[in-house]
Amino acid sequence: MISLKPKILLVEDEPPVAKLFQFTLQREGFEVAVATNGKEGIELAKKEIFDLILSDIMMPVIDGYQFRKLILEENHLRNIPFVFLTAKGSEDDILSGYNLGIDEYIIKTSPPKIVIAKLKAILAAKKKRESEVVEELTKAVDSLGSRVVPDSCPELETYKIKHWHKPFKDTPGGDFIDYIEIDENNLLVVLGDVMGKKWNAWYFALPYAGYIRSSVRVTTESSNEISPAKILEQVNKTVYKDERISEIFTTISIVLINKSENFVQYAGAGDLPLLLKNNLSGQVEKIISPGLLLGFSETSEYSNVEIKLDQDDQLYLFTDGIIEAENQNGEFLGLDNFIELLSKNNSLKEIETEMKNYTASNFSDDLSLIQIQKI
Repeated sequence: MISLKPKILLVEDEPPVAKLFQFTLQREGFEVAVATNGKEGIELAKKEIFDLILSDIMMPVIDGYQFRKLILEENHLRNIPFVFLTAKGSEDDILSGYNLGIDEYIIKTSPPKIVIAKLKAILAAKKKRESEVVEELTKAVDSLGSRVVPDSCPELETYKIKHWHKPFKDTPGGDFIDYIEIDENNLLVVLGDVMGKKWNAWYFALPYAGYIRSSVRVTTESSNEISPAKILEQVNKTVYKDERISEIFTTISIVLINKSENFVQYAGAGDLPLLLKNNLSGQVEKIISPGLLLGFSETSEYSNVEIKLDQDDQLYLFTDGIIEAENQNGEFLGLDNFIELLSKNNSLKEIETEMKNYTASNFSDDLSLIQIQKI
């Protein structure tokens, strides 16, 4: 089953203490992952999503203070509630912990009931804060009229475009979709994914979506060549100079549809491959762009890939929430299984139904899927 239990990362080098706390926490309904030092702890924290980190201080390799500093260096980890677990209880030790922005300081000899009560209180406070922020965020979205995913798709004579978007927990997220009509013959399809979970990614999705539209305008005004690669190069220059988002990694896929000359052109920045399904054979082909994530270098270059679509062929753009969807056994769908799913289903509604069946409708990230079909 997909676990809905609060997940705690326990970092403790003494096996008896680790086993005791793991047993106590699991008995109270927590899911617990154990690391024996700060080095293992930071590696686990980067791989999985935790609701709280409980860490010893005196450990080999990397101690608790160093571990906490490493956590603070990671934007997507720094807001996870952090509790020091230690046998030391001097005033200086406690102040050292709070100076690193920890939430609580628990002595190892504290009764289990006290430990559990403190952790539950921290998690309850976190949940309340997130609920309040999500409520304010939703109000802001409504009042500003800001949308990172349009309600409808453009209608073309020779191409049918549809999308399916499911935000994480139905709150604004880091995926964004845009359709930009350059002129009567050229339409851009844009799919972006801000790396970072949950609602806070929305703050960065908005400026990225705005930068793309601005770059389209700059590119079309300064050059006769309209291409996804040129647009990405302009976006990259803008992102590189913006300190607010230059360290927020985002993947982007841009597809240009030329209606008059009937061709499709694609360029990507750190994105997943596009998938092209042949209508006659049902085979699915990966289309890969070598473009780097935005913001690494001001002079990054991107290249276009020409894509040929025959009658009823389908081109798919998607974010990692699709292939990282988990079933009830905790198994990722994965790219190969998603390709097999596409080979057996033609309509976006069928694909959506298959995804919901696979996950029992429990999704752990934003989901975005765009289908472009030649008609």
